[in-house]
Order: sequence, then C-alpha cells, then structure tokens
Amino acid sequence: MDIELARTFLEIVSTGSFIRAAERLNVAQTTVTARIRHLEQLLGRPLFIRNKGGASLTPAGEQFLRHAPTFVQLWQRTRQQVKVPAGRRAVLTVGSEVTLAQPLLLSWVGWIRRFLPDIALRVHVDVPQDLINQVASGMVDVAIMYAPQHRPGLRIDLLMEEKLVLVTTDPEAKHLEEASYVYMDWGPDFGRQHDMNFPDVAPDLSFDLGPLALSYVLASGGSG
Repeated sequence: MDIELARTFLEIVSTGSFIRAAERLNVAQTTVTARIRHLEQLLGRPLFIRNKGGASLTPAGEQFLRHAPTFVQLWQRTRQQVKVPAGRRAVLTVGSEVTLAQPLLLSWVGWIRRFLPDIALRVHVDVPQDLINQVASGMVDVAIMYAPQHRPGLRIDLLMEEKLVLVTTDPEAKHLEEASYVYMDWGPDFGRQHDMNFPDVAPDLSFDLGPLALSYVLASGGSG
C-alpha cells in the first residue's frame, strides 16, 4: 500500500477535516479526497463520514486507525536505516516544542554530538499536537514536551519540574490580595495544584502560559 494513503488518513484524523489535512500536507483537497477514495477501495470499507463540521471516522475507520501509525512508523524507520550516512551507525530524529528549542533542545543536541558521535541527527521543532503525532507515527524518535499525551506504544518520562515562586512588589504583604493577584495559567495540572493550595483565591487577572511539567516522549523501539 502507498504509505501516503496512511499519512493522509492520519492527517484527516488529526485535523478533523479534509480541507485542513490538505493544507497541512500542502496538496490540493482533490488529492486528499482521491487518496482516501483509493484507500477505501483497497480496504473495501468507507473510513470517513463527511459533514459540514468536518469528517468523523466510521467503525471501519476506527479499526484502521489502530494500524495506520504502524505502517507509517515502519516505513519511516526503514527509510532512515537505509539512509544512514557513511561512518554513522544509526539515525536519530529528536524534536521539541517551539518554546523548548532554545536552549534545552540545542543543549541536548550538543550533548549527543559530543558523546554519541557515531549517531546521525535530525532535529525537528513543531507545535505540541503535531509533534506527539509525529512521535506516534515514527517520524520523530524522541521529543521534549511540556505535557505529552499518553498514546499506546509511547514511553513518557519526567525530566524535571519547574519551581514557581510567589512574588510581590509589596514588602508589607502578609497574605494574598485577590484584587492584585495575577494568576499564571500553566495548564490543568498546575491549576489543580493551585486550587488545592489556594482554594479561596479568585484572581482578577490571569495569563495562559501552558503547562509546567517538562517531559520527553519516546517512541517504542526508538534509537538512543
């Protein structure tokens, strides 16, 4: 089977739309439609139900979703191994969210180059949702993320936790003042911890800065 069919299928699942999948893949919508039609003919079952809101999976589509990432992952790994540069024993694709690329990802890449000189590196930076999909599909071997989604076949390890310190410009302050308290929204995990420790605080001003925990996610069977 043409691997592009499985990739196109996964992009539609990820975006929920044939149109957005075409934009991501940088192809015409008619190309996406033709690929899915061909895939459905090969499988003998319809995979999507299209409506005004986008596209949803049929029961057959749900079943194919269990196997499509494996097809893509196997092809990606095979292609990487075939393309290993001379003098290298393997190719490792590492990635991170955009906000973690500098300096964490660059420092990590520098460490790999120094201590694993026989490993060829590919470096990839992307937004969280796309990045976790790429790890799940085998396009990226290991990635640094704030709050990776748990997926079958992936291993997630906590690298570190950032420490937040409550600060104020008022040296005489003895307790939190709701009227002047600025709440930094670091995601659902931080929100739960905050509510447990400060249940009576209703901040007047808040900022959404993303989650706190810093983890890396590794595709099963990945190099390194």
